[in-house]
Amino acid sequence: MAKFRFEDLEIWREAISIASDLFRIARNLEEQKLFRFADQLRGCGIGIPNNIAESTGTSMIKEQQQLLRYAKRECFEAANILVILVNESLVSNESKDELFTRIEILSRRIQSYSNALIKAK
Repeated sequence: MAKFRFEDLEIWREAISIASDLFRIARNLEEQKLFRFADQLRGCGIGIPNNIAESTGTSMIKEQQQLLRYAKRECFEAANILVILVNESLVSNESKDELFTRIEILSRRIQSYSNALIKAK
């Protein structure tokens, strides 16, 4: 069976896990008819792993790094949305803290992976 290169990346697998958690929050927001918040959060959730996956589809280092920068920026957008959701009492502080930790670690790991691309060539 065919396998894509990104499937072997731990950062992609963690991004998928985080996306699932963000999607769960988005579903709760939709139940409260907060569709814009749900759409924004879902966009971040899908953007992080999508950009990581897309980065493996090119052999050009600069292009790979650009896509990884996009993924990292989506991490920061998700964190910002979570802060707003906590401030509006739409997400618990505990949920935000747990996701913040995972997102922050993922962001650093994306940067480390990007840096390693240069060293590998």
